[in-house]
Amino acid sequence: MVKFTLSKYLLCLSWFFLAIFAYTATSSLLYITQRKQEIAIIPYRLPVAASSQLSLGTVAGVSINIEGIDARQDIVAAFLTRYKSPLQPYDHFAKFIVDTADKYGIDYRLIPAIMMQESNLCKSIPEGSYNCLGFGIHSRGTLEFDSYEESIDRATRELKKNYIDIGLDTPEKIMTKYTPGSNGSWAASVNQWIAEMEYNSRELGKAEKSDADLTQYTQK
Repeated sequence: MVKFTLSKYLLCLSWFFLAIFAYTATSSLLYITQRKQEIAIIPYRLPVAASSQLSLGTVAGVSINIEGIDARQDIVAAFLTRYKSPLQPYDHFAKFIVDTADKYGIDYRLIPAIMMQESNLCKSIPEGSYNCLGFGIHSRGTLEFDSYEESIDRATRELKKNYIDIGLDTPEKIMTKYTPGSNGSWAASVNQWIAEMEYNSRELGKAEKSDADLTQYTQK
């Protein structure tokens, strides 16, 4: 009789610990799944998180860290795709724009924002010029390039050297030199496109635009 009772006790104890283990494992899985869903919403608000690390704390005795992902290329690619830019493949040009911005140390959003303002993201340019930024286009002639990449590289370098580095580090300040005849609409539009990339939303771009600090998201 004692043996039977002990066996029954041990069986109940085993089921008890098994239930605790199952509950803990299920809770941990649900927690991790929820956190992944939350993180999936964040990337477009983390445009420069190229090497950051996000800690999820300790789950069931295991420390969990997720390496941050640079979302800037996805942001630019989404922007080019949304407006059906001829800069295709989008992934290639998004990467080139971000890499070139890092190369010269300027905000990665500035180039696509100016391209949107000047040429509707390269849809309206002088034929054969590959000049999407209105750069070097005036009554004396048009500055032409052999490729979109060459145009983007040259404009990025010039914007850094002849604008950002001398303190023209917002669209409104850049406008005074880049297009001095503007009544303010040029900077307002550029700021809207910059804000749109910031929030990955056209509606929020309009609602949240301000004179962007172009030193905020730079790698140098």
